[in-house]
Amino acid sequence: MKLILMILLMALSSGAAISQSPAGRSLGQSLYLPIYSHIWHGDVVASGERTKTLMSVSVSIRNTDLVKSIRILSAQYYDTDGKKLKEYVASPKTIGPMGTHELFIPRSDDTGGSGANFVITWKSDTPASPPIVEGIHANLPAGRSIAFTSSARALPDE
Repeated sequence: MKLILMILLMALSSGAAISQSPAGRSLGQSLYLPIYSHIWHGDVVASGERTKTLMSVSVSIRNTDLVKSIRILSAQYYDTDGKKLKEYVASPKTIGPMGTHELFIPRSDDTGGSGANFVITWKSDTPASPPIVEGIHANLPAGRSIAFTSSARALPDE
């Protein structure tokens, strides 16, 4: 039963990613990716307490261009209050055609909070297909599992 629910969740989430991927070619852009280092759930009791579940997050940056490389210039991680916590790309990272670069936030790191996010900036020397960027959130202990995705959205040009 858990496996069926997980597959259903992934199928529903992947449809959103396909419909939100930008069309056309670009020389680069900045992408906003919502991240949930933990999620709140359950009922709020009289004391105001909620249940907090920590999530590990795999960020997948996928070059969708069949022939052109792209460069990831930065992957800035922000917490719920908008405070920059960390730069995940210390120097530009080239992703070859159809290649993928991954970032990882361990489950034990809840510093981002439930409203964390990445701003990922990429460039290309010639117009290229924009990457697909997703966050895969998971907490998979025996007995109860949670997994879902979030998709990046292009930020307006400056």
